[in-house]
Amino acid sequence: GPCGGNSVERKIYIPLNKTAPCVRLLNATHQVGCQSSISGDTGVIHVVEKEEDLRWVLTDGPHPPYMILLDGSLFSRRVLLQLKGTSRVSGLAVAIAKPSPPQGFSPGLKCPNDGFGVYSKDYGPQYAHCNSTVWNPVGSGLSYEDFDFPIFLLEDANETEVIKQCYQDHNVPRDGSGPEYPLCAMQLFSHMHAVTSTVTCMRRSSIQSTFSLNPEVVCDPLLDYNVWSTLQPINSSGKVDPEKEVIMVATRIDSHSFFWNIAPGAESAVSSFVTHLAAAEALHKASDIQLLQRNVMFTFFQGETFDYIGSSRMVYDMEKDKFPLRLNNIHSFIELNQVALRNNSVLWMHTDPVSRKNESIQGQVENLLEILSNSSTGANVTLQEVGYSQPLPPSSFQRFLRAKHIPGVVLTDHRASFHNRYYQSMYDTLENIRMEYPEGLSPEETLEYVTDTAKSLAEVATVVARALYQLAGGANNTSAIQADPKTVSRMLYGFLIKMNNSWFQSIIKPDIKVILGKCDVPQHYVAVSSPVNTTYLVQYVLANLTGTIVNLTKEECLNPEKTPNAEKEMYEYAWVQGSLDPNSTSRVPYCVRSTVRLSKALSPAFELRQWGSTEYSTWTESRWKDIRARIFLVASKELEMITLAVGIIILIFSLLATYFINAKADVLFSIPRDPGTVAY
Repeated sequence: GPCGGNSVERKIYIPLNKTAPCVRLLNATHQVGCQSSISGDTGVIHVVEKEEDLRWVLTDGPHPPYMILLDGSLFSRRVLLQLKGTSRVSGLAVAIAKPSPPQGFSPGLKCPNDGFGVYSKDYGPQYAHCNSTVWNPVGSGLSYEDFDFPIFLLEDANETEVIKQCYQDHNVPRDGSGPEYPLCAMQLFSHMHAVTSTVTCMRRSSIQSTFSLNPEVVCDPLLDYNVWSTLQPINSSGKVDPEKEVIMVATRIDSHSFFWNIAPGAESAVSSFVTHLAAAEALHKASDIQLLQRNVMFTFFQGETFDYIGSSRMVYDMEKDKFPLRLNNIHSFIELNQVALRNNSVLWMHTDPVSRKNESIQGQVENLLEILSNSSTGANVTLQEVGYSQPLPPSSFQRFLRAKHIPGVVLTDHRASFHNRYYQSMYDTLENIRMEYPEGLSPEETLEYVTDTAKSLAEVATVVARALYQLAGGANNTSAIQADPKTVSRMLYGFLIKMNNSWFQSIIKPDIKVILGKCDVPQHYVAVSSPVNTTYLVQYVLANLTGTIVNLTKEECLNPEKTPNAEKEMYEYAWVQGSLDPNSTSRVPYCVRSTVRLSKALSPAFELRQWGSTEYSTWTESRWKDIRARIFLVASKELEMITLAVGIIILIFSLLATYFINAKADVLFSIPRDPGTVAY
């Protein structure tokens, strides 16, 4: 039966359960990433801990193809391109380098999202393609290469040790000659269904969907939801008055790395959206926000890593009147980019030199810079303006500038190229933003512990909240507007260390609590199934920090349209789990009313079926059936051939024996007559 088969398999194979594959992504013109053959790729394991070890794999080893266990410090463009050009390598398993490589590691591009921002041959050509500033000098572009063999990340150090032990026991060369069989081998499965480009795979999927009863979709667009809310409630199903001005605050909430769904994004995403959330909370606590002449919109964009999916969709919706706001409603724009790695507490204000040539825009930008600078008084933050001749860094604001000249500022911790040496990599973790905790703290104590990083980001949030209050027309003293470092600490813990914590448990709806149990460390990859965990969590954290608890029953909260005075068009209602009752194991749920909403973050290219678009993002992810890895002992080819030959001989002998037995069956199996019977 199947149980017997499984037990035999368990005796032969050791599965590797904590791995992350490199998968295939596609855009309008290319395919990038990795894949195995349809039945998986197998090779003899060779451990490579220094570059000299590669010689055995590439030239000397007598048992190709090899499956390389590569030390994380050697995982670089130079090494991978050597392996890419040979048939002696069947795959790669990468062990994470600890500590992170000191020289930095970024598999992203030197010029992120090149060609999809505002700068082009028609708009600031001197700034296009990072001509004046290379933003990510460490970028190797590895994530945008195409590999025809599988590459897996080994996330568990114990599994890495098991592989190394198997290698030591069976594969280490003895006395300069090759090792004896049996040898330790590895098999990696990661066959991808999509090929060539988004144009090809979407066309194939479309044809299948049209003519087949069981369509075989081969790729899916990267998509999710943007999260947004407003300081003063607006009618979500109507249109904001054209005269009503709104100040837009924005950040991205997604990141990326070479491996699928490994995207910690501490500096590239988390530091900025946590600061943004803290600023929203601080501003909502001001007493006179309903009297302000301008509204403030807090916006969190998804999919920005992949050519500005979220922001380009929101601009498209605003232009097509599919969003409550129009572009004309935007008074000014403030974007929080990477803000955790400040030198001497300096925060840099980046503006667009091209639009500032317009006198009206120039005046508004100068006013914006002045208000931001004045807001830092008394806070441990120094705001400085970047030189007039420098373009904007990669930012969502660029997509809005493509549509309309809007006065805006992008705040970062870097003046020119990124301070982040691990941009879009697996090493952009809490260590990268210098988050440190004392030894011996329980999970609950760690959640509440205020780190220096949290204090620093809370100061930035305070400056942003005060500036927004003044920009919106607030006349009171802003010294009372203060971001809470404790809230920032909780958010950093939840978004970087452990999602399944008591605070996150208390602020989400009971029907989505399963997202907290999936994995400890949150990953911020946009993916193809939506909403992803990050989107949900940002949505409910924002609702918790800016909403109000209302005295409604569960039924009233879940069906506000049936509740008098609920103003369903103005507010969203959520029935959340609440904290644990101190005297029991049950929770005390309650209803939260907020202005937090989701809007689609799917590139307009897919809405318009323009899969070869150069205007909008066209990124898709290939589908696959099976992703797994395992190790086992492999016999020599000679022994395999002998075993096969013996098997064939036994089979032929069995067939011949069966034939002769069958042919002589009447003789061999005839029933002898009883001698006592007499015939008459």
